[in-house]
Amino acid sequence: MNATIAVVAGDGIGPEVVEQAVRVLEVVAGKHGHSFAFTPALVGGCAIDRFGTALPDESLALCRAADAVLFGAVGGPKWDDPAAPVRPEQGLLGLRKGLDLFANLRPVTVLPALAGASTLKPEAIAGVDFIVVRELTGGLYFGPRGRREIDGYEAAYDTMIYSVPEIERVAHVAFRLARGRRRLVTSVDKANVLECSRLWRQVVSRVAGEYPDVTLEHQLVDSCAMALVRAPRHFDVILTENMFGDILTDEAAQLTGSIGMLPSASLGAGRRGLYEPIHGSAPAIAGKDVANPLAAILSAALLLRHSLGLEREAQEVEAAVGRVVAAGYRTADLAAPGDPAIGTRAIGALVAQEIERPPDEV
Repeated sequence: MNATIAVVAGDGIGPEVVEQAVRVLEVVAGKHGHSFAFTPALVGGCAIDRFGTALPDESLALCRAADAVLFGAVGGPKWDDPAAPVRPEQGLLGLRKGLDLFANLRPVTVLPALAGASTLKPEAIAGVDFIVVRELTGGLYFGPRGRREIDGYEAAYDTMIYSVPEIERVAHVAFRLARGRRRLVTSVDKANVLECSRLWRQVVSRVAGEYPDVTLEHQLVDSCAMALVRAPRHFDVILTENMFGDILTDEAAQLTGSIGMLPSASLGAGRRGLYEPIHGSAPAIAGKDVANPLAAILSAALLLRHSLGLEREAQEVEAAVGRVVAAGYRTADLAAPGDPAIGTRAIGALVAQEIERPPDEV
């Protein structure tokens, strides 16, 4: 297979973790006879410094022309003024919108070897394996916002807006995924308070009628937040809107022991997708070779699966990560106090070596 992959390393630890993901993809390509062309594109703070905008037209065009986008992270103290008219996050939001990527998939799997790294008891998280489908281009993050005077005081507003088609298309993604899993969709909203959530629940319930083989349950977002800690094994596919999904997946990341373990895929109607670890740019550890690249590497596995249709290769990458972790190798975020940790490049090299091993040695 020939494929072009846009590489958006971004800021902070983004370039470090993306470098290891690219290394793994190159090994996969060499092993299976594929040809992957990697095209760099500037987005985020680095783009602001060079072009004055977080998403230059050239970068968006490169991503639109690619078969998939591999993304690192954006942001850092240098650009951390909330009142600034141009911010790094605008680059990522604009890229999602510009590529019409409306469904964000965030798988949450607890590897047996990392059960002790979670803040929950190992018996509580054993066997946890679910996926969050987060609507990505609507809701509070994209609705009208501003400031105005109310009763003589400055006031601010953000508006959550969802249309029926926006809800329908992401709901279909969740139900199709559930058909290949345990056939349970948990739709998360705040229908006891928000009108948007009442429409969300109504539309999701109607879409569920097209999937009689899948069970649908509704849960309020605060109740879901508690259940993720109390009974995480219950969940199979969680479907929710933009802001709720953003918050719940950061909570879910802690089940795995570190936010450095969670990949994500942002998909639209076609095969092209954007793949990124859900962690941020972590500027405090940037350039120190201590960041965990496994979420970025697992995001590359999702790229192989969803955009390139290479399921066997995706499973190879995921299995290699599992074997490296099972062998006891840990980056600093996963290591127990006093235990040795290895660096970003070292653990990336170990994953690459595992992929290259002949099948009879695995």
